[in-house]
Amino acid sequence: MEFRADIDPTVRAQILSELSRIETRHHVDLLFAVESGSRAWGFPSPDSDYDVRFVYAHRQEWYLSLTPERDVIEVPISGDLDINGWDIRKALNLLLKPNPVLLEWLSSPVRYLWQEDICGELTSLAKEIGHSTACRHHYLNLGAEQYRRHIGDAEVVNYKKYFYALRPALVLRWLRARPGASPPMNLQALVTGIELEPDLTVRISELLDLKAKAKETGSGPRIREIEEFIEAEFTLAREIKSTKVPEQHRDRATALFRKIVCA
Repeated sequence: MEFRADIDPTVRAQILSELSRIETRHHVDLLFAVESGSRAWGFPSPDSDYDVRFVYAHRQEWYLSLTPERDVIEVPISGDLDINGWDIRKALNLLLKPNPVLLEWLSSPVRYLWQEDICGELTSLAKEIGHSTACRHHYLNLGAEQYRRHIGDAEVVNYKKYFYALRPALVLRWLRARPGASPPMNLQALVTGIELEPDLTVRISELLDLKAKAKETGSGPRIREIEEFIEAEFTLAREIKSTKVPEQHRDRATALFRKIVCA
């Protein structure tokens, strides 16, 4: 089960040009910019958008204002480009909840911009925090909601929506089977990194092929083996209680935030 995350050079150049305009227009420094969404997760459609996500830092004086400023930058969707990002303070605070979105961005197989030193420290911190039981509950809640909304009692299921529930279930299996190992962002690496029933692996591969050939609206009959796996993983995850993020992680995140802003 192979995965290629190639980005057309013309599209990459267009994305880099837009990212440069964002830095100039908003007076920020982009710490990294990556691909998120189906192109990075490993199940794009021929007409999938480019979901570009980035984290940035303002100049030091921006953080000293009495009035809180907007901490996201959103660019109007243009064609196939969906570009937006978070301020570093917002990103770190969400990570401490924990919300593993930042962890996923840092493990994206497609990078557009990447400040190696800073991203190395961010990745190290994110991996430590990302394995808490609260992180598991994030994936459980995310996947269960997608399953309820888009699969539930439906007779026909959109291929893309299947993956929105399947990928969280695979992450939950990974975290249970490989404690301490960071789950990869893309679905193919998740499948090959854990032991699955051969029939299930075949069904997932078939679904990937269908998704790769269909448009975003492509759909088909329900797949029993995949649904049974999803439901079983969600049931096991519900039995794990949440824990708080250790205080030393908050201290380390604060120190890293100050280092980035004061640099």
